[in-house]
Amino acid sequence: MSGTPSARCRSIPAGTDLPGLRWLRSSYSTGANNCVETARPSAGPWAGLLAVRDSKDPAGPALLFSPESWASFTDAVHHR
Repeated sequence: MSGTPSARCRSIPAGTDLPGLRWLRSSYSTGANNCVETARPSAGPWAGLLAVRDSKDPAGPALLFSPESWASFTDAVHHR
């Protein structure tokens, strides 16, 4: 990954209103709420980024990744 940490990942504070986001959960999750959910904001200050949150705490904070950073992360996890 290249760039500064702030360019790779930012966070959305807990309780931030994110209207209209469609949060998706992996088809590999077991239903035990031990997974993350992702959404792709299409408007506003987070447009074009990928939001990731803990499925156990949907009102909690979310992390924002560039598509490139998320692809690098998932590739690294997959090939571990």
